[in-house]
Amino acid sequence: MPLSPVANRIPKHLRDVRFRSFEREDGLWDVEGELLDTKAYDLVLSGERKRKAGDAIHHMWIRCTINTDLVVQAIEVAMDAHPLGDCPQALPAMQKMVGCSMARGWRKAIEANLGDIAGCTHMRELLFNMATAAFQSVHKAFVSADPSQPPRHLGQCAGWDFNGAGVAAIYPQFVGWQPLVRQPSPAEATKATKAPVAAESPSVTSKAET
Repeated sequence: MPLSPVANRIPKHLRDVRFRSFEREDGLWDVEGELLDTKAYDLVLSGERKRKAGDAIHHMWIRCTINTDLVVQAIEVAMDAHPLGDCPQALPAMQKMVGCSMARGWRKAIEANLGDIAGCTHMRELLFNMATAAFQSVHKAFVSADPSQPPRHLGQCAGWDFNGAGVAAIYPQFVGWQPLVRQPSPAEATKATKAPVAAESPSVTSKAET
């Protein structure tokens, strides 16, 4: 056990989250996520709904079929256990994620398509973290089409700091790399210098200041 032991405590809640990935014969990939919530004690939910210790409160599944660019081609979802009768009403909206990219704007796409009452909090959480599993599976996602540009995982964490030992050892050509800042064209620069300057509004002295 990597964490230090703690004495005199009682287990209460257990959440298991698992991700699996599979390479398919048709060149696509399946990334599957599973979320399971249980309690270590008997529980009575609102509305006198009872759950025994170890009974599933949430048990949800997602399968995203993606291509090598991490774009969702198909999605399948299931709720084996849920606390409210209306929870499955969130499932049809999950199809809106087909065509979205796990590589770019994934969080924004989830919020746009499944935010608030359109979706399910637990499904959103599970879906968001599936992108990490996809990156770990589809190695092409790490490769930049432009050899002058670094792989997209560089500069995204302490281990892949452009000034760190990891980049120096494996990607020495990108040590100290910084994105180029686009310079304005002559026309843009001229337009900017000719832009009218808004006149400052006269200050108004409040009664408190008089």
